[in-house]
Amino acid sequence: MSPEQFSTAVLDWYDHNGRHDLPWQQGINPYRVWVSEIMLQQTQVSTVLNYFDRFMDALPTVEALAAAPEDEVLHLWTGLGYYTRARNLQKTARIVVEQYAGEFPHDVEKLTELPGIGLSTAGAIASISMGLRAAILDGNVKRVLARYTAQEGYPGESKVAKALWANAERFTPQTRVNHYTQAMMDLGATLCTRSKPSCLLCPLEKGCEAHLLGLEIRYPIPKPRKAVPQKRTLMPMLANREGAILLYRRPSSGLWGGLWSLPELDDLSDLEHLADQHALALGASQSLPALTHTFSHFQLAIEPWLVRVDSQGPRVAEADWLWYNLATPPRLGLAAPVKKLLKRAADALNAGELS
Repeated sequence: MSPEQFSTAVLDWYDHNGRHDLPWQQGINPYRVWVSEIMLQQTQVSTVLNYFDRFMDALPTVEALAAAPEDEVLHLWTGLGYYTRARNLQKTARIVVEQYAGEFPHDVEKLTELPGIGLSTAGAIASISMGLRAAILDGNVKRVLARYTAQEGYPGESKVAKALWANAERFTPQTRVNHYTQAMMDLGATLCTRSKPSCLLCPLEKGCEAHLLGLEIRYPIPKPRKAVPQKRTLMPMLANREGAILLYRRPSSGLWGGLWSLPELDDLSDLEHLADQHALALGASQSLPALTHTFSHFQLAIEPWLVRVDSQGPRVAEADWLWYNLATPPRLGLAAPVKKLLKRAADALNAGELS
């Protein structure tokens, strides 16, 4: 197919079969498109659907996001993972408000200068909300183009990525680029799926080299597999008489940056130092079922312990520590596994398992 035939086939399919009722397709503006694109990075549409409207209700404009407390932003993001996205979201909002008077720059290169916005995300914002001709290459589009051209090599390699970007640019039309961008994402999400692609329904079937070779599943070439490292930590849930759990805010950089989490210990014997640090007298303790959390680059085995705090000293915990009330929880950003563990702690305390 020529580039014109390619884009025409994709747009015709989109008009009849594409998704037109996603929340971020309503009331389109750069802010809504940007937030949706950041949420959709490494996250499925079905998951984002549960977060987008809630986020928009709480922070409907870039000005509202820029002015919001960080804890509120992280609270709204809790469960989506990759929390650097949320912190960069607020950094960018503040730059847009302070340097661009609340208007996103109508320029792909300037958009990529903003925290957390790569070339593909910038292309999506520019094409969908501004009508500019700009190519995208998110995971779905990458899969469509890798199969259509039978692109050899892992897309994470620079020369392979360069070849895929060249094709993304070549096939992007001059008109209806907003619809074409959404159409390509839809095509990858609904037909050209990772496994069991629906080739017979695909508008690109006749020109797809992977399909003609009968090797659809071979492309894109996967990243060479390595053994996933395993790590272990012990997380004590120190519960006072009011049913509150001691949490601390993690450093802004690194794993779960800026989120509230449980203390992490190498061994239960380290509890004594933690108790001394906060002038706590500890009582009964009980182990809870282990929890394994998988990150992109390792697996973390969490050994949770519920520990009764019989008495607290007169001093208040430092600024980066707080007592989290399980009955009336504050709006904080919590790491996803910590949120699960707090629920288990609440169930155990309510059942009177720790006397």
